[in-house]
Amino acid sequence: MKSVRPMSLLVALVPIIALIAMLAADVVWFGEDSSYGSNQMAREAIASSIGQATEAILILLLIGALAGTWLLAGIIPAFIHYGLLILQPGIFLFAACVVCAVLSLATGSSWGTVGTVGVALIGIGTALGLEEGWIAGAIISGAYFGDKLSPLSDTTNLAPAVAGTDLITHIKYMTITTIPSFVIALIV
Repeated sequence: MKSVRPMSLLVALVPIIALIAMLAADVVWFGEDSSYGSNQMAREAIASSIGQATEAILILLLIGALAGTWLLAGIIPAFIHYGLLILQPGIFLFAACVVCAVLSLATGSSWGTVGTVGVALIGIGTALGLEEGWIAGAIISGAYFGDKLSPLSDTTNLAPAVAGTDLITHIKYMTITTIPSFVIALIV
């Protein structure tokens, strides 16, 4: 077994002296550019991207708060109760799609709509004897319609911010494909 011998001060200072010498050579050789490289450029690009996505991130945080608040406040159970009193099986899928579209357009959240009213509508539709696949299709169709066209939506805000256009122009061009597909979903 070997005994551990202590390191001398000179040997311990060799890496530090080498580091200082290399930094000094870097400053002499590159001048001001020595403190600006690919790491700094990557950091600036990341900060710029995060800055563009901040609105969308905040909207996602608010969606979670909305869903939890509605559940705790009893709004979801109230939807189920009144939905069973009002809705009939013949118009349920159409009404579910329209309700989800209006709510998603107002809140800007397809996930929030599906997680709140969608849960209530699944319960109502199942109680009315409809298949869950059809109910889910109506809920998702309505929720995505509102999410694509709402000025409060995270993706609707993120896409024009990244592309460098304004929100209203983006929504105008989204209606060209969104409204016909929504009408087809309502007919089916």
